Amino acid sequence: MKPVKAELVLEDGSRFPCQSFGYPHSVAGEVVFNTGMTGYPESFTDPSYAGQILCLTYPLIGNYGVPGRARKEGLPARFESDKIHLRGLIVSEYCEQPSHWDCDQTLAQWLRREKIPAVSGIDTRALTKKLREKGVMMGRIEVNGKQARPFDPNAFNIVADVSVRKPVRYGSERKTIALIDCGAKYNIIRSLRARRVSVLRVPWDYDLLNGKFDFDGVMISNGPGDPKQCKQTISNVAALLEKEIPTFGICLGNQLLALAAGGNTYKLKYGHRSQNQPCTMEGTQKCFITSQNHGFAVDVHSLPADWEPLFTNANDGTNEGIRHQRKPFFSSQFHPEATPGPVDTGFLFDEFLKKVYRK
Repeated sequence: MKPVKAELVLEDGSRFPCQSFGYPHSVAGEVVFNTGMTGYPESFTDPSYAGQILCLTYPLIGNYGVPGRARKEGLPARFESDKIHLRGLIVSEYCEQPSHWDCDQTLAQWLRREKIPAVSGIDTRALTKKLREKGVMMGRIEVNGKQARPFDPNAFNIVADVSVRKPVRYGSERKTIALIDCGAKYNIIRSLRARRVSVLRVPWDYDLLNGKFDFDGVMISNGPGDPKQCKQTISNVAALLEKEIPTFGICLGNQLLALAAGGNTYKLKYGHRSQNQPCTMEGTQKCFITSQNHGFAVDVHSLPADWEPLFTNANDGTNEGIRHQRKPFFSSQFHPEATPGPVDTGFLFDEFLKKVYRK
C-alpha cells in the first residue's frame, strides 16, 4: 500500500511529520504515552483509553500481529472489550509482517477494520519527553492535511459512552458481585468468575438499591475520563457505603470510591500508563510491579479521618489505593486483573471475596 502522508499536531504548536498506516482519517484527542513493551491488543481494547491518542514508547509495534477471536462465556478470550477504544495510535516503527502462532491479522488490518487512525515514523522518544516535561496535551492526527474537530475526553462524562446499556449476568453461583461498569475490562469479570462467583454487570448510573437484584458485594470498575464527571455513580456508591456492603474499586473505581467517601481527586501531569509501575503496600516492606492506565489520582490528604492509603506509587509518591479502617471498603489505582502486565496483585480479588463471605 502506498504511504499516506500525515502529521501529528500538538496544542502547543509542535508538529511531527509521519505517515498513516491505520484508517486514513484525521482525528483529535488527548495525547498520552504508554511505556509497556508488549500487550497492545489488550491495551487498545481497554475502555480507559477512550478519547485518547496513544503513543507507544517501545520502538517496534505490530511484530506479533493481532490474536484470534476465541470466546468464553460470551467474552473475547484475548481482548478487554469488543472493540478498540483509542482515538488514534502513534508508533515509531510499524512491523508489516508479524510472526506469531495465534496471529489472525496484522495490526494495520485490525485498525483499518475498526476505523482507527494510526501513524508511524515519529520520534516517540522526543514526543514522550515533551509530554513528560509539559504534561499530556490535546492534539490531532492530520491525514492528507485535513483537520479534525477538537475533542477533550475530560470535558464531559465519557464513561456513559463505554458502559454497558443494561444489566448483564455471568454465571449462577450462590454469591453475586455487582460490577458497576464504568468501562470495565473483561478480565475483571474473568477474574471474579475464576473464583466461582456470579457477576452482575450494571450500567455506570444504575441504582443497585432499587431492589431488582440481590448481590453480596460491589466492584467499581476502571474507566476513562475525569472521575468528577460521573456524578450519578458517586452518589450511588455513597448510598452503598451507607449500607456497609463490601466494596472494591479498581483504577477509576479507586477515584470514585474516594469521591463517594468525601475525598478529592486531581489530574496528574502525564499519568501512569505501563505494565511496570512499582507500588508499595502501606505498613509493609512489600513492593509490587503493577499494570496501570490512569490520568487522575486521589488526594489522600482530603480523605475523611476513618480512611487511609493502602498503596503508594514508589516512583512519585502518588496514591495507588485506599481503604476504610473498619468497614469492608478498599481499592487499588492499579489493575490487579493485569491483561496486559504482571499478575502479582491478583490476590486482591481473594481479599475482596473474603470480605464478601464474612458479610
